[in-house]
Amino acid sequence: MSAETAWIAGRIKQDQIDKYLAGGLDFIDDAAIWKKIETAPEPDLSTVRAILARSLAVQTLTPDELAILIRVKDPEMLQEMEAAALTIKKQVYDNRIVTFAPLYMGNYCVNNCAYCGFKHENVTAKRRVLSMEEIRRETESLAGKIGHKRIIAVYGEHPLTGIDYILESMKTIYDVKVPTKHGYGNIRRINVNAAPMSIEELIRLRDGGLGTYQVFQETYHHETYAKLHPKGTLKSDYRWRLYAMHRAMEAGIDDVGIGVLFGLYDWRFEVMALLQHAIHLEATMGIGPHTVSFPRMEPAFGSAFASDSPYKVSDEDFLKIITLIRLAIPYAGMIVTARETAAIRRRSINCGITQTDASTKIGIGAYSEAGNAQESERQQFILGDTRSLDELVRDFAQMGYITSFCTAGYRCGRTGKCIMDLLRSGKEGKFCKLNAVLTFQEWLDDFATSETREIGLKVMEKEVEEIRARNPQGFPAFYNFLERVRNRERDLFL
Repeated sequence: MSAETAWIAGRIKQDQIDKYLAGGLDFIDDAAIWKKIETAPEPDLSTVRAILARSLAVQTLTPDELAILIRVKDPEMLQEMEAAALTIKKQVYDNRIVTFAPLYMGNYCVNNCAYCGFKHENVTAKRRVLSMEEIRRETESLAGKIGHKRIIAVYGEHPLTGIDYILESMKTIYDVKVPTKHGYGNIRRINVNAAPMSIEELIRLRDGGLGTYQVFQETYHHETYAKLHPKGTLKSDYRWRLYAMHRAMEAGIDDVGIGVLFGLYDWRFEVMALLQHAIHLEATMGIGPHTVSFPRMEPAFGSAFASDSPYKVSDEDFLKIITLIRLAIPYAGMIVTARETAAIRRRSINCGITQTDASTKIGIGAYSEAGNAQESERQQFILGDTRSLDELVRDFAQMGYITSFCTAGYRCGRTGKCIMDLLRSGKEGKFCKLNAVLTFQEWLDDFATSETREIGLKVMEKEVEEIRARNPQGFPAFYNFLERVRNRERDLFL
């Protein structure tokens, strides 16, 4: 038996699946979901408005309520839904957008997912795993040249990028501190997108400085999942993946992120299943997902399915999907990435998106190495928006938003149920505004071009005045910190 085969054989712990099942069944009932979609009553304005009122009260919707909203086609009702989604976003997360960068650590994988350019059978892919020195150089580029404070570290499912490698790479990233124009650049929060792990490994991951742990189900539809993930591969075990977030929470990881790859199956089913996942986490683990991501399938080198799927999602349906999830799971952070075009990302903000990436490169080693960052053999899929962080910050500022680089809440213990309670009450968004402004000032001083800095400072002045009006008692302490940041102190937070 090879080392790789032995590693695969020991990955899945059946007892860490069975403990969460109810009568031997998982919580995704395909037939029941389709029945709700197909039998939902025709939506009328009064019914829709009653459902929106629950969303605006930051209450998780029921599957029956979501099924009604899915059926809405009337343009005026859709406009009301989108307006409510934006109101909820501002109520819960205020007038800020969080940015991050993905950092792909390697593209070795033991799986053969039909839609992925990194699948094991794709012999044309250029395989590579970053060394610790290469990770250091990538981090220096991200933190020292671009100014990112958060990353999502992405790991393939392979023994070369197992838990020991993940922990060593996280330590390497956190250790990097780069001199900048006025201060220093460093990564202050590492979120991890990795394969499902056992509870024992997840405890180690928690203790290694993890931010949010992401595992996407890809598709919740059992039959489609089986077709796209060949039998005999690790990823073919639907339930090992489905209960990854339950195990993470049991391991003490407060913040988890869920999602599907839209385009693998009918989006109506996937939206309903995402809500079912959130409801089940709330019921069994006490809190729902910290974030929901919205990857939409893009062409992938070496994958015909990625180009020919019968379930491709149109732009209008994609924006409706985002709106529906903002209404259904109103407390969650919501992420749209550079898979999408600049135009779609702008529109998605008004549907309730709270986070996005920038200056994105998904080739292995692409941030620090010369060459074609979009070289198809080096990356998992084709990007739709390759704008720099500076361009994105400027674009957001022109739309009236500030960009937040804040990581304070996670270092102050405002995670898990604590942050969820604050989000539901609307207090977290207002509190985080203070730290968002401090980090925005820091980034504008250290990394922005003169044009972006000028536009950004105008938006920030409005935010400062809003803080003064909303929080007169706390304003002096905040403003003292702001002056200290302007005087080149760094990483201050309240």
